[in-house]
Amino acid sequence: MAGRDDVTPGMRIAAAWSWRFLAVAAALSLVVRLVSLVPVVVVPVLIALLLTALLTPLRDRLETLRWPRWLAVLVSILALLLALLGLIALVVVQSRSGFSGIGQRTLDAVDDVEQWLQGPPLSFSDVQLGDWAQQAVSWADMQAATVASGALAVGSQVVEVFAGTLLTLFSLIFLLLDGRRIWDWLLRLLPARARPPLERGGAAGWRTLSQFVRAQLGVAAINAIGIGIGALALQLPLVVPIAIVVFLGSFVPILGAIITGALAALVALVFSGPVAAIVMIGVVVLVHLLEGHVLQPLILGTAVKVHPLAVVLGVATGLEVAGLAGALFAVPVIATVNAGITAMREDPA
Repeated sequence: MAGRDDVTPGMRIAAAWSWRFLAVAAALSLVVRLVSLVPVVVVPVLIALLLTALLTPLRDRLETLRWPRWLAVLVSILALLLALLGLIALVVVQSRSGFSGIGQRTLDAVDDVEQWLQGPPLSFSDVQLGDWAQQAVSWADMQAATVASGALAVGSQVVEVFAGTLLTLFSLIFLLLDGRRIWDWLLRLLPARARPPLERGGAAGWRTLSQFVRAQLGVAAINAIGIGIGALALQLPLVVPIAIVVFLGSFVPILGAIITGALAALVALVFSGPVAAIVMIGVVVLVHLLEGHVLQPLILGTAVKVHPLAVVLGVATGLEVAGLAGALFAVPVIATVNAGITAMREDPA
């Protein structure tokens, strides 16, 4: 008893919270570890969940018109596939005409950049530019071996992508057909006392995920239109492919904006020179500032509001743990889990 009295109440509280924190951290670590072992299964299922949230309103609308469930699901999936094929066709057709003479234009763009760097106010010397060019060539040579070794894995990657696509489509069909029954079956596996709060949390999380997917679709479309208008104003070729790439990249927070913005600036550099590239970068920054400070608060609203710090940390953690897939799913997972936990803690009365 004397030893127990030597421990202060504050230390007891800290110890109690510490072992709980360690238990939660261990459970989360185990979940992440298990998920990382089967990415070829987890990633397609998560993609199918996002697509289910996107297509559920269309399916429900068709059912209100007295369409059978199976036909509503079939038409919804076909509409999605046709939309994707249409985007791909636009990119291919526009790119075939826009890439004519790309080699010579690239060489001309390099010369323009060199002259711009040598002129005022930068005034770099030929020796400095030559050293930088040599360093770039050396770096490219070093990466060639990596690219060559990576090419050997292309065959297996193609098989994985094909299998993942089939699994995504298969999961999407059954989630649209029997999603509610699948959720009810999962709930029945749990103790009776745990079902009501999990039912509330699951419903709130699903509403949040659905709102997030539809809102992100609108934000991505506005991003694509804004940057596409900027490219059109600069009289750049490949305006439609740029807009489509920006649209798709907008679904990957932070990284998508950086990569698609760099691509748009590169097209401007190759076809119109350094000044146009700088202007294009300004357009990209302006559009994404508008997205972050106006569109997301306005369109996403309080239902799916996630603090910017949580977005940055979540994307960084997802990228480190699961690569590009982790960055893609970080924000919807954070928003869904946050809404679910909040609903579970509320008094049902």
